[in-house]
Amino acid sequence: MERTKLGFGFLACNSALAIYTSWGDAGSVVFVLLADTALVLLFLCLREFEYAAGRGRDNKIKAAVWALTTLLIAMFASTVAPLMPPAVGGVVWTMVAAGAAAGFWALFLHLNP
Repeated sequence: MERTKLGFGFLACNSALAIYTSWGDAGSVVFVLLADTALVLLFLCLREFEYAAGRGRDNKIKAAVWALTTLLIAMFASTVAPLMPPAVGGVVWTMVAAGAAAGFWALFLHLNP
């Protein structure tokens, strides 16, 4: 639990600094806030997934974990891909699609009894 508090503290400080340095750019501030929200929700879902194993809510929690993970990788790719040459940007988006598909396979096809 202590490491969790330390991690959330680091996230909060890093996010506050990112918001402070990009205060004039509303898009960047929204990106930081949305990414932080998704990370916190992902952490809570993963924690619930550990505790709720075999209680009948597994698929809903897996869906939330997969959706939040896919959201985060797509968000970060959307900021990185435009900075790259078009071919490399295509590779970035291909990796996002592969990551989302692999996550779906791992959570819903491979781990389902």
